[in-house]
Amino acid sequence: MALNVYIDKAVELTITYLPKFILALLTLFIGFRIIKWVVSLSGKALKKKKLEPTLIHFLGSFISIILKVMLLISVAGMIGIETTSFVAVLAAMGLAVGLALQGSLANFAGGVLIALFKPFLIDDVINAQGFLGKVEKIEIFNTILKTPDNQTVIIPNGVLSNGPITNVTREPTRRVDMVFGIGYGDDIKLASDTLLDIVKNHKKVLKNPEPQVVVAELADSSVNFKVRPWCKTEDYWAVFFDITEEVKLRFDREGISIPYPQTDVHLHK
Repeated sequence: MALNVYIDKAVELTITYLPKFILALLTLFIGFRIIKWVVSLSGKALKKKKLEPTLIHFLGSFISIILKVMLLISVAGMIGIETTSFVAVLAAMGLAVGLALQGSLANFAGGVLIALFKPFLIDDVINAQGFLGKVEKIEIFNTILKTPDNQTVIIPNGVLSNGPITNVTREPTRRVDMVFGIGYGDDIKLASDTLLDIVKNHKKVLKNPEPQVVVAELADSSVNFKVRPWCKTEDYWAVFFDITEEVKLRFDREGISIPYPQTDVHLHK
């Protein structure tokens, strides 16, 4: 007798919920296909707007998550689950996960800010958080730099977006700031003319803005010149090293001394 009751109850539940369950599965299957299509379509639309790939990825992931959550809530309602309770559970879970992953969320938000405001792009050379390097990747949570000596540096986007960033290669031209010292007994005019001749005749130094050579400091053991030629950003180090070498060679030929720290000792009998 008890067995028949259970069987009747099972049949009743099957008749009541099986169509809903099948319809829910069908809705879930079709819904995921539609979401995938919507995300793909939105990605193509964003590419036409010429947005950064990182921002497109962020927005695509965000749209996908929102639509999937809405689909799950709808399917739960079709089966008979109270959607109010379901939403409350999701909210509680979201709060718990958010508290546990505060750092990751901050990095995610930092990545969004970097993608939106573009303080730097892929292949830019930046100086941030004490590291100088070329931007290899801008990921969801981290930015990856490659240093000049081929080390990989991974910087969390949270601290990166909230700290100072020097974009070394953003502008097409750069000024090369150099300092050269001569002895107090040397001819200042000759040294100035020699330095100006060196920078003006370097093939990678720009004519406009004009290079500048000035007496900048009367130091303890030298008269210091500031030499400021301009060049294309990609030629910066070539100009710096070439001029440094040429200054030494020309100073030697012109008899201009380059002082170095030394100490005079006087003995009194």
